[in-house]
Amino acid sequence: MALDQQQALLFGVAAAVRLLLFTAFPSLPSLLAGRVEVSTPVTSFKRLQEGLFLYTHNVSPYDGGVFHQAPLLLPLFSLLPNPSYHPFATNVVFTVVDLLSAYALAQVAESGQAAVTRLFTSSRKDLRWSSAAIAAGFLFNPFTVATCVARSTSALTNLCILTAMAKASQGASITFILAISFASYLALHPILLFPPLALLCYDTRTARTKHAPNPWMFAILHTLGLAVASGALLVVSAVLTGSWDFLAATYGVRLLLPDLTPNVGLWWYFFTEMFDSFREFFLGVFWLHVASYMPGLTIRLYRQPLFVATTLTGIFAIFTPYPSIADASLYLSLVPLFRHLFPVMRYTFLASSSILYTSFLGPAFYHLWIYAGSGNANFFYAITLVWSLGLSVIVGDSLYAALRDELDVDRPELRGKEVKRI
Repeated sequence: MALDQQQALLFGVAAAVRLLLFTAFPSLPSLLAGRVEVSTPVTSFKRLQEGLFLYTHNVSPYDGGVFHQAPLLLPLFSLLPNPSYHPFATNVVFTVVDLLSAYALAQVAESGQAAVTRLFTSSRKDLRWSSAAIAAGFLFNPFTVATCVARSTSALTNLCILTAMAKASQGASITFILAISFASYLALHPILLFPPLALLCYDTRTARTKHAPNPWMFAILHTLGLAVASGALLVVSAVLTGSWDFLAATYGVRLLLPDLTPNVGLWWYFFTEMFDSFREFFLGVFWLHVASYMPGLTIRLYRQPLFVATTLTGIFAIFTPYPSIADASLYLSLVPLFRHLFPVMRYTFLASSSILYTSFLGPAFYHLWIYAGSGNANFFYAITLVWSLGLSVIVGDSLYAALRDELDVDRPELRGKEVKRI
């Protein structure tokens, strides 16, 4: 997809807005990087700087238990000037990451896979927004802008996820595997997106070649490709750090939740109050809960694999151990791809009101707890529950709309009639 004049203008304005914020408000990146809604222990730029300092002084970056991010980020950011003194290069990198993410999202929109797939064509397929409008929704989303200005490494994960979606929607198997491997390497949970996106890639390849590849051979080859690419990343990381200790410091932290720094998710408060004797049990339950959505959604909505992947990003924004507004911005930027479902959705006002309500009150409640001393942890956790409720309403309502859309195609005589879920 070549950039036209409208898209070039859009990307130029988005880049200018970000660079203007970096330049006009030099203290803003540090301020946002310290916000628990924007940065988490596994995505914080401040912690990345700590790891870089140790790495450049020939000390293991995982000594001290502060740095919990992927090892390959270290040589990448070590090539840039010290952001404490010369931040421009780092600011440009994160601005470019956002622009590339928007470009990948526009490619997904251009593919038309949201409304028309190999096995399903929505009766409302003509209801859609342009790829430029979809990209603009991502680039000017306040959550996306805040993530970029805070220089959270979640932006890199989102770029890899959107690139994987774009390449899967184009049937480009190799680049899809590389993108989803790197996303999983950075954040672990994106590996759950592999089955629906592999199905999307299969559908696209089949529709283009008019000859269906053997599904079992396709699945085996792509799974082996994912294993080889992921294994290569881990081996290179072990060579870089000199040991396999990074596994416990990166993925072990995500799996076992030793750092209970507050965030917008549901885990930190629950495990703060948890008795140690029950901790392992509930860790297993919580992770099983996150992973359990993927098989059911992929099997039930196999005709709409892009919608399954989008819904999973919403589930990640709610139920993963260290979510931030970056995860929500990714999901909320993918939802407009399914413009044809909006007429069937029922609770858009409730969901959008909840998101706006918590976006303003969340920082206020955190301030009351931490700085003013007139509240406690319950204040902030209560508002994060409402935040998760708002996202849950969008996920549930969009699922209802997708199922209703399928029913309207399969059973035209029921179109417009009330349907109850049993």
